Amino acid sequence: MPKKTEQKSQGFVKEAVHEFKRWELKSWKSWEKVKSPRQAVAIGLSKARKAWVKTPPPKKKTESKKGGILSWIKKIFQ
Repeated sequence: MPKKTEQKSQGFVKEAVHEFKRWELKSWKSWEKVKSPRQAVAIGLSKARKAWVKTPPPKKKTESKKGGILSWIKKIFQ
């Protein structure tokens, strides 16, 4: 059974996804309609955080483990 805080944040996310499905959800800054469900979930979590509901911290962008040429160059010069 989810905790109360999880249920509260789920409510915000559920509402945002519902608005997205009805094409009524708009982004905060540009007021353009949201085009992906990921954006809808992010907006729902953002609203929950603004309402002081405890939510997991936002994911930080990290360098991929596969890396690519940039990570290979960084390893060489360190």
